[in-house]
Amino acid sequence: MRILFLDQSGKPGGAELCLIDIAKPYCNHALVGLFADGTFKDLLQQNHIPVEVLATQAIQVSKESTLAQGLKSLVKLAPLITKVVKKAREYDLIYANTQKALVVGAIASFFSRRPLVYHLHDILSKEHFSQTNVRIAVNLANGFASLVIANSQASKTAFVQAGGRKDIVEVVYNGFEPKNYQTDESDINKLQQDLGLEGKFVVGHFSRLAPWKGQHILIDALSKCPPQVTAILVGDALFGEQDYVEQLHQQVAKLGLENRVKFLGFRSDIPQLMTACDLVTHTSTSPEPFGRVIVEAMLCGKPVVAAKAGGAMELVEHGLNGFLVTPGEPQELAQVITTCLQETEITATIANNARTTASKRFNVATINQQIAQLLCNRLSLPA
Repeated sequence: MRILFLDQSGKPGGAELCLIDIAKPYCNHALVGLFADGTFKDLLQQNHIPVEVLATQAIQVSKESTLAQGLKSLVKLAPLITKVVKKAREYDLIYANTQKALVVGAIASFFSRRPLVYHLHDILSKEHFSQTNVRIAVNLANGFASLVIANSQASKTAFVQAGGRKDIVEVVYNGFEPKNYQTDESDINKLQQDLGLEGKFVVGHFSRLAPWKGQHILIDALSKCPPQVTAILVGDALFGEQDYVEQLHQQVAKLGLENRVKFLGFRSDIPQLMTACDLVTHTSTSPEPFGRVIVEAMLCGKPVVAAKAGGAMELVEHGLNGFLVTPGEPQELAQVITTCLQETEITATIANNARTTASKRFNVATINQQIAQLLCNRLSLPA
């Protein structure tokens, strides 16, 4: 089948990395249309996925936008919508991978008479979006989408609770290629040397630097851990969150942790960095839709401590393949970190369990097969 994928971002986030895996099997009969230029386009090209930047200016709508702001932006979208409608007629379906892509894709679906699929990577709740944005997403999905693919049961539940149609939504978890998380020991040793991590108990945090991602929780917890515990923060601010980065640096200085916290910024060698860690933490203060870094750490054979909310609770079984802690509780997080430092045999068993279950449960080949079957069955399209 021929698919026109739509995504709003020029930068690779979790939804974009997921899209790469979904689009790969269709690379000879698909196009990814982006609403912004950037490094995501380069990643798609490296994976031999046809891509085209369709918008000439950024869509000025945020997660907190009001209805008036949304309507004002919609007027400016006319050239983009016209272009997408024309492109869509060359394909069998439109696959909207983000909320802004849903807005454009829904209108294009109506005019091009092509079915619409919406991949829901978010929890549609007040913690993440304005009431206006939630209502727009739900109404567009209900009115135009033939299928909504939710990336977790938590995302599906929030969608339905917000008024979304239960009959059009299916849960399909993100897929991963296990072999991409196999690393060379000599490379890891060199990386540890380069970063000055030898002899340390390294706790990793992998996400963009944003208040709800909770890097400040980890820093607070670190101050309550033994002195050999060191943290690396991998990621950077994306959406005007530079003030938060400054706050994190101030927090580190105030707690006297300058020698125990390393800000590494955006990195492409995530599997290697995760493997160089002794433990990976997930500290989101609001429910996470899925928790991509949790599965990645599992595939790297590392124990994971995750915030007990949202999609993370579907990935981690406490004491079996990871640890769950109360969101926003640094003392509880510090206790688990210290336990992992001291109880090495138990922790190693948990990490091995995690790698085994993640390799089977989230294998990209199985996930892509699930999506292909849904597209064929729900949209009555050829494979």
